[in-house]
Amino acid sequence: MRVVVYAFGLVAACLLGLGYVLQQHAAERAPLSDMLSFRLLLDLVRVPLWLGGIGCMVVGQILGALALTVGDLSRVEPLLATNLLFAMALARWLSDQALGRAGWAGVVALSGGVAVFIVAGRPEQGGGHVGPLRYWLVLALLLAVSGALVLAALAVDLVHRPPLLAGSAGVLYGVQDAMTRASGTIASHSGISRLVVSWQPWAVVAAAVVGLMLVQSAFEAGPLRESLPPMTAAEPLAGIACGIGLFDDRLSSTPAALAGQAVAVVAVFAGVFLLGRHPAMPAGRRKETGQDTR
Repeated sequence: MRVVVYAFGLVAACLLGLGYVLQQHAAERAPLSDMLSFRLLLDLVRVPLWLGGIGCMVVGQILGALALTVGDLSRVEPLLATNLLFAMALARWLSDQALGRAGWAGVVALSGGVAVFIVAGRPEQGGGHVGPLRYWLVLALLLAVSGALVLAALAVDLVHRPPLLAGSAGVLYGVQDAMTRASGTIASHSGISRLVVSWQPWAVVAAAVVGLMLVQSAFEAGPLRESLPPMTAAEPLAGIACGIGLFDDRLSSTPAALAGQAVAVVAVFAGVFLLGRHPAMPAGRRKETGQDTR
């Protein structure tokens, strides 16, 4: 069963990474007046390149959802975080730039950090039953964090918005992953008829649509290297927080395991940073052409 989780998770990460690169290439050409508006999605839906990116992302999310139905959030989320590696590969092909030492260091840090986290943490699926107060407090906290990042983005200049908007989208995607797992549990235990009248699948749709609008706004506002790394880091953190807070997932808490997890988290963030700043990542048409970024 674990092999299935890892296979689905890695293929999903590959498709997500490819989809994000294609989406950013299309979104950077959209009108700035559409930022943080659902009009942006209506404009982009007429762009074939963006639709191709969405297609990759949807298939990746379906595979990620399948992984979540047979595995726990704490195991699947770190695997999905490797989408940045696959985004880097496509970005390198598009820009025809070698990885170099910094690029390879980021690859090793991110992929190695994910592997170490899984080995050290030995995440195990919990009983899935927590009190309603804890359940709603965790959800409210994560939604508040996402909203605060959007408000912070609105308070700064355009050039500083991509990481904040992408981070907000990443938090929502983590919540979406948690609600996907909850929906799968409802369907398997009570059937589709119970699922369609439950609120969890509609929460999946709402988080997906709002998250998509936020991430496309981030892609529109600046280069991929400023938006994809914070989203890649925020989603697994939010997903793991949901796993622990909503479903009582457990990570190993021995001193050695905690030390390994801490090292792994540092390595993942270092890899995200190094890859995000690598010149092979698309630099953004507006900055390259010197257009006004306000």
